[in-house]
Amino acid sequence: MQHSSRFRRAIRHEFFGARQVRARLPDASMLAIEAAIAVGEARHSAEIRFVVEASLDLQQVWSGTQPRERALLVFSNLRVWDTEANNGILLYVLMADRSVEVVADRAVARRIAQSSWDAVCQQMAQAYRGGDFLNGTLAAIAQLHELVEPHFPSGRENLDELPNRPLII
Repeated sequence: MQHSSRFRRAIRHEFFGARQVRARLPDASMLAIEAAIAVGEARHSAEIRFVVEASLDLQQVWSGTQPRERALLVFSNLRVWDTEANNGILLYVLMADRSVEVVADRAVARRIAQSSWDAVCQQMAQAYRGGDFLNGTLAAIAQLHELVEPHFPSGRENLDELPNRPLII
């Protein structure tokens, strides 16, 4: 990354915080997202976790940490991988970079092509660029449910292993 683009990215991250995330996804939106995750998870056994990170710290930005790299770390730190059937999915947004990532656990990644996840990310990022944060998120969550439902049908004991509540970090 060139010095000037790294500097611009650092400025963006320095001045983008939780307040800006809350302006784009207020409490009512977060409740709607939580409900969409819960309703969809009733149709399948996969687990979806939605996490929004406002920005990275300056050291991460300056060292060149990329959204995908950060999403993998969040996936690990939040133990999204720690489901009985290895079917956790992280929908991660790094707002300061306007970036969306999907990280899928082993069982899910074996059944669904990366191109499908990329399409979800692209559509959500496009909605975000247009300022449609709630509908963009709800559409992405609905797409995730559609992708996993055929591969992970809801069983008799459909445990809710990960929180449905969105997380802002």
